[in-house]
Amino acid sequence: MKYTPIIGLEVHIELSSKSKIFCGCPADHFGKRPNTQVCPTCLGLPGALPYLNQKAVEDTLKFGLALGCSISKFSKFDRKHYFYPDLPKAYQISQYDLPFATNGKLGKFRIRRIHLEEDTAKLQHQAGKSLIDFNRSSVPLVELVTEPDFRSVSEVLEFLKEIQKIVRFLEISPADMEKGSMRLEANISLSKDSSLPNYKVELKNINSFRFLKKAIESELKRQEDILEKGKIVLQETRGFYEKLGTTVSQRSKEEAHDYRYFPEPDVPPLTFTDKFINDLSASLPELPQTKRQRFISDFALPQNYAETLTEDRARSEFFETAVNISKKLDISPKIIASVMVNQNLDQKYDDPESLIKKLYELEKKEFASYEETKEAIIKAINENEKAVSDYQNGNGNVLGFLIGQVQKRLKGKGNPKVINELLLKSLQK
Repeated sequence: MKYTPIIGLEVHIELSSKSKIFCGCPADHFGKRPNTQVCPTCLGLPGALPYLNQKAVEDTLKFGLALGCSISKFSKFDRKHYFYPDLPKAYQISQYDLPFATNGKLGKFRIRRIHLEEDTAKLQHQAGKSLIDFNRSSVPLVELVTEPDFRSVSEVLEFLKEIQKIVRFLEISPADMEKGSMRLEANISLSKDSSLPNYKVELKNINSFRFLKKAIESELKRQEDILEKGKIVLQETRGFYEKLGTTVSQRSKEEAHDYRYFPEPDVPPLTFTDKFINDLSASLPELPQTKRQRFISDFALPQNYAETLTEDRARSEFFETAVNISKKLDISPKIIASVMVNQNLDQKYDDPESLIKKLYELEKKEFASYEETKEAIIKAINENEKAVSDYQNGNGNVLGFLIGQVQKRLKGKGNPKVINELLLKSLQK
């Protein structure tokens, strides 16, 4: 492109607390019958007063700490005014000038702020009518706002996938984009000299990684076409329509003053002590990036193994427990990682002890000879050139397929440890 993409993100994450942020209604709304998890407070009825969910506050602070943010010792909630059918009070309780967390970082990408607010109701469009489900209204919602540091769709995807892992490791949300518990808005501009343009277009309601890639690429192409014609790109909010393969204008982009922010009078301000913040920080688990690096350095795992094993906190802990148990039995971490990544054996056993017991039994079996194994590997490689090429181009997932092909030739009598070592050596040549 002649232009440099300038992209900033707003990531919304529904917290998995039992109740909503300002009332006692259940927060788990997905798949529930419409308008069955509501009360006067989350319906915005006159006279109903909010009371704050402490766990939602703590989870937001943990998220900020995990991303290296500065935590505000004094914070408050504000009213954000706008008129829309999914907002029963005609204002949203959010945070404006004193968010819980500011100035964080993930890799090279700066995080401007992380704040807590209530989610809106959900509009459902069917048969020419728009219906409102208030079950989602007032569910605790964390919003993360980045600086406009992204220069490509691939950077956006990499960042969001890491955010999703962190949220899951913290166990504050499933962050499932398909179910709406993680949603994205992207602010997109184009620049000729990498400086910040005087406009931005906001893409709303992106709910999958595949959808995100198409939406951003489509909007970048649209803006480039406009600029090439010597025209000005309007500052507005747009949505992506997959059937049309393009973004469509929804409304003009609001500025902060349009929302008429003022302090929320019904929710008292919050003050946090150093001890409270330090205790929350100490309670954080080891985060995915640190765990990946440790798996590579401590257990000599390949990068793709470390990536796969840290996709999920429970799986990473299963692996580490299995490694600790296996030390007395002389089963290497690489073997455990291999059977977990390539054969998903951890999904067939309820606990690490059972997996290690099975691996130990396999170690004691009468296996095919070294020469037989080597011959089977050569045949498998020669007969599966595409799989070999895919592996050498970075697709580690095909390793399990090749191991299966070797075992097929050995009629299941191959020693997994020997197969794994010989196959990796052969593939690296």
